[in-house]
Amino acid sequence: MEYELIRSNRKSISAEIKGGKLIVRAPFYVTKGTIDRFLTKKKKWIETHLAKAQEREKAKEGIKKLSQEEITALVSRARVVIPERVAYYAPLVGVTYGRITIRRQKSRWGSCSARGNLNFNCLLMLAPPEVLDSVVVHELCHRKEMNHSDRFYAEVLRVFPDYRMHNKWLKENGNVLMAMIDG
Repeated sequence: MEYELIRSNRKSISAEIKGGKLIVRAPFYVTKGTIDRFLTKKKKWIETHLAKAQEREKAKEGIKKLSQEEITALVSRARVVIPERVAYYAPLVGVTYGRITIRRQKSRWGSCSARGNLNFNCLLMLAPPEVLDSVVVHELCHRKEMNHSDRFYAEVLRVFPDYRMHNKWLKENGNVLMAMIDG
């Protein structure tokens, strides 16, 4: 099994599929034999997720890239729509927020800084409205919990009970949207 090995000052071995490739992270002290045994144990998971990743990569082929004008239009629309959604959900979450920035990103849908500034990807304008709302609620809940703990997800689900369904849509389809932005 072919993989990229990244050693670091960590305590456990992990495997992830990124860009259609298997990446293994391991502590410096772990032997190759231990890594191989770990991979043998995780073989079914790896094969399943590699196949899904390869399907996603294949789905990206032939996707029409957005022109600069189309991206500019998405950003303009997002600058109107997203602040409205944030203003709607912030009182439901029970938080305040700082500046809202719309970005053209290739790997993130949103983020929340420690100061309460929110960033959102303009490509969210191409997703169903409920998916946009799920990202807005996710980022606003970081104003209460700056992590992805059980408490964080309990808060997200309190405000947006269908979060998991819409987050799943983004995981399954978001790569196609991301592929619409050129380099």
